[in-house]
Amino acid sequence: MSKRDQIAGILLAAGAGTRYGMPKVLAAQGLWLHSAVASLSDGGCGDVVVVLGAAVVDVPTPARAVIAEDWRQGMGASLRTGLAAAAGADYAVVLTIDTPDIGADVVARVLHGARTSQSGVARATYDGRPGHPVVVAGRHWPALLETLRGDEGARRFLAGRSDVLEVDCADLATGVDVDTPTPSD
Repeated sequence: MSKRDQIAGILLAAGAGTRYGMPKVLAAQGLWLHSAVASLSDGGCGDVVVVLGAAVVDVPTPARAVIAEDWRQGMGASLRTGLAAAAGADYAVVLTIDTPDIGADVVARVLHGARTSQSGVARATYDGRPGHPVVVAGRHWPALLETLRGDEGARRFLAGRSDVLEVDCADLATGVDVDTPTPSD
């Protein structure tokens, strides 16, 4: 198994997108989905897991889909499903479907930060604002799983740690979560 194969990209795409008006996995005729899968794969993830729920779609290669049956409980349930599907990986790179301008360069930079830090935990920041992706070494997954509640992903886990490496990526992307559609969507 290569080093790349031991890194799982987890794309959280299970939500209904209530504010957006439809599940965001369907946004821009599937362009967000294809772009996010490419960002994870090209950014260094040998296994890309797309967590689906409100809408079940075919995912582009090389990704594989898993269904979060309890997706209505929120992002925590989706992340739990993604981590279970990625069991055995050394790192999880967590990305959300609604950050369409995050490319492979951002994923690679944050992943490199996590892999070279003592903590094994890193997150992208954009001019000081925390965002995605978040990278968590496998040894921390049990602690992460204990903190997952409702519509929070890794927020509690990250807030409880003083050793999270913040990786500024403002020169590469905005990292903005898109919650409302634009006319081009």
